[in-house]
Amino acid sequence: MPTHKEIRVVPHSPQQLYELVADIEKYPEFLPWCVAARNCSREPTADGELVMADMVIGFKMFRERVRSKVTLHPPTDGEGGSDGEGGAGAAGTHGRIDVEYIEGPLKYLQNHWVFVPTDNGGCEIDFFVDFEFRSRLLQKIVGALFHEAVSRMVAAFERRATALYGPAGQ
Repeated sequence: MPTHKEIRVVPHSPQQLYELVADIEKYPEFLPWCVAARNCSREPTADGELVMADMVIGFKMFRERVRSKVTLHPPTDGEGGSDGEGGAGAAGTHGRIDVEYIEGPLKYLQNHWVFVPTDNGGCEIDFFVDFEFRSRLLQKIVGALFHEAVSRMVAAFERRATALYGPAGQ
């Protein structure tokens, strides 16, 4: 499957964007093709949280449940630099969300979001996704629309951020 990597700068803070992406259960309210979403379990880690989440994706007659392990590393403030990895022990780490495929119609899924503060109080979003369906038919259908679909999903998050936080991320 082709991968999609995108970097966008938005006027909202890294904390706001992190909270938006981490709020998985709200995805059906704004995310295209997301019919349902729920957190199955949630447990704290040394530097964030580990969430097991189910998402039901629907498009026309296609409807599948995908279970993922979502590792949440919230942004932290601090003096000095940051390691850019969202890891524990770094002073002022960027927020990071990693998604790992557990169960469903895919062969694999790799996805991450990194939220880097900008000098003007906004956020640079580093988004990456790569996945492949087990079904060759679904793979062929999705493959033709992959980049357009992913761009629509990223744009949906941007619109949601504007709706929640205002156009300048107040």
